[in-house]
Amino acid sequence: MAGDITTIARPYAAAVFARARETGQVDGWSDALGLLAAVGSDAQIARRIGDPKVPRETLRDLILQVAGEELPAEAANLVRLLTANRRLAVLPELAVLYEEMRAAEQGTRTVQVRSAMPISPAETQSLAAALAARLGGSVDLIVEEDPALIGGVEVRVGDLVIDGSIRGKLEKLASELEF
Repeated sequence: MAGDITTIARPYAAAVFARARETGQVDGWSDALGLLAAVGSDAQIARRIGDPKVPRETLRDLILQVAGEELPAEAANLVRLLTANRRLAVLPELAVLYEEMRAAEQGTRTVQVRSAMPISPAETQSLAAALAARLGGSVDLIVEEDPALIGGVEVRVGDLVIDGSIRGKLEKLASELEF
């Protein structure tokens, strides 16, 4: 399901980013999308977005009311478009993709690193340097500890996944052994 949301959100994020660059409002759109993502991620609102019985107009009005006067007119128009296309559920993912595009344009890539054990600051710097060299730009590491990996690390940069975890290797071996 997460892949589906990303696939649906990507063209909207690309269009918003193109418009933001065109109007010189990259930072303003970042703020607006962050606000909309927070509203769309709220448990009560997300539940209503997922309920087919709630009229689209009610959802649109609710989101615009919660976002308040801080929301620029173009961002309100985006809410109206997403409402008309029954795509309000993509608001949080749209904001994430927009920020990835923004960071990529600025030469910085966001890299998620999951490790089975804590990573020392020296290891983090070494990993950041290696990834910056491989990706051709600076990187912003988000490091998480996940004991379920058993050992090793998993690195995600957009659609690129480097799985050096024990769990990943075991899953690959298991799938190779199946006939």
